[in-house]
Amino acid sequence: MYDEQEQPSDHGPLAGFTVGVTAARRADELGALLERRGAVVLHAPALRIVPLADDSELLAATKDLIGQAPDIAVATTAIGFRGWVEAADGWGLGEDLLARLRGVRILARGPKVKGAIRAAGLTEEWSPASESLAEVLDRLLEEGVDGLRIAVQLHGEPLPGFVEALRDAGAEVVGVPVYRWLPPEDLGPVDRLIDAAVARTLDAVTFTSAPAAASLLSRAEERGLLDELLAALGHDVLSVCVGPVTALPLQSRGIGTVQPERFRLGPLVQVLCRELPARARAFPVAGHRVEIRGHAVLVDGALKPVPPAGMSLLRALSRRPGWVVSRAELLRVLPGAGRDEHAVETAMARLRSALGTPKLIQTVVKRGYRLALDPSAESKYADG
Repeated sequence: MYDEQEQPSDHGPLAGFTVGVTAARRADELGALLERRGAVVLHAPALRIVPLADDSELLAATKDLIGQAPDIAVATTAIGFRGWVEAADGWGLGEDLLARLRGVRILARGPKVKGAIRAAGLTEEWSPASESLAEVLDRLLEEGVDGLRIAVQLHGEPLPGFVEALRDAGAEVVGVPVYRWLPPEDLGPVDRLIDAAVARTLDAVTFTSAPAAASLLSRAEERGLLDELLAALGHDVLSVCVGPVTALPLQSRGIGTVQPERFRLGPLVQVLCRELPARARAFPVAGHRVEIRGHAVLVDGALKPVPPAGMSLLRALSRRPGWVVSRAELLRVLPGAGRDEHAVETAMARLRSALGTPKLIQTVVKRGYRLALDPSAESKYADG
């Protein structure tokens, strides 16, 4: 009998779901975290990082600050600050840069950045417990920055309003562009991710930087698929961002996002583990609990991978659970089936075989097929 209680399982919480990863940096780490929890990962770096040693803009900013020391330096990310110091070392400017920064008031965004600052032999003046750049900005504006020279370590993405607010308050701001990002050299993976989102074969897409989100939208626009991508992200494909700054390009297009409370990869994966299973539809069917996920079905907690054609049929049946869906209607949702209703019968046979419980789907002679919804659930799902 079907039991409302969740059945024990030996698969991860993301089993049956496909998740896109747009990150260029730490993509392998994020992908491994997702795969360990059962997800199929579609990796499509939406950006590439300009190697620090080759970055003429970073070199110019470094020489500028060595030549004329700032009054204040704001360090925003640990990897960015370390990368800056390492790049300066590679150019033979490391000692000169550190000597300049020793006489400067350094503000760190959070504990990881503090660690990087101290590892370089420097000491930060202050760091907010919230790890929020907004709090750093508030402190600077309260103290007054008129006439001060402030170096701001950027990390590949803009800091909305931060630099502008300092300049409006009279500061001279020198941006230190650590890890600048450009479009990827190979656009194939990005195009495949866009296609998967538009086709709804992708369940979620993760973003760890605002430029990656902006780059994905820009590429979709170049291909004439922006409206279709926005429609997918607006309803069927979950957008998960590591933090509010990352979410801005999506939110500016009206796309809702979910974010972890702590802006880290681990909490981002935890959000996915909570949100994606909650979005899956579950029904009591023929005495079993059937949960429909992206590319698989849980039957009484057991994972059953299903071919794409079978998933298309199952989703069509689940939109009106317990109701008969005609072969003609099912043919329309079957990818590449043409006009032969026999294709529905073939795909249905494969679907039943994949589910391992043929009685979950009933054949209604001369009419079509229906999910064998338990009688007690008929009224609950009667309106589809």
